[in-house]
Amino acid sequence: MLITTIKDIIKKDMPIYYRKLYTGVSVIKLDMGEPANYRIDFAIEYKATGEKDISVIFIDTVDYPLISLDKEIRRIIDELDVAGELPD
Repeated sequence: MLITTIKDIIKKDMPIYYRKLYTGVSVIKLDMGEPANYRIDFAIEYKATGEKDISVIFIDTVDYPLISLDKEIRRIIDELDVAGELPD
């Protein structure tokens, strides 16, 4: 499993300033197959302690164990957020 990128990221309107909602498309290469696009929704919530809580929801069905995919996608989202590459 290799997550190539998360593309077409769009920020959804959210009146709560410490929670950001996004939708996007993750490009995932599963085992020996060709890379495929899977739609996802994800949220980043900033807690009062300074921690970030990232949650991911897969819109499309993925035929792969979701625990490992979720962990890797959350890592990539965190990297995009730290680099300032998520839309405001």
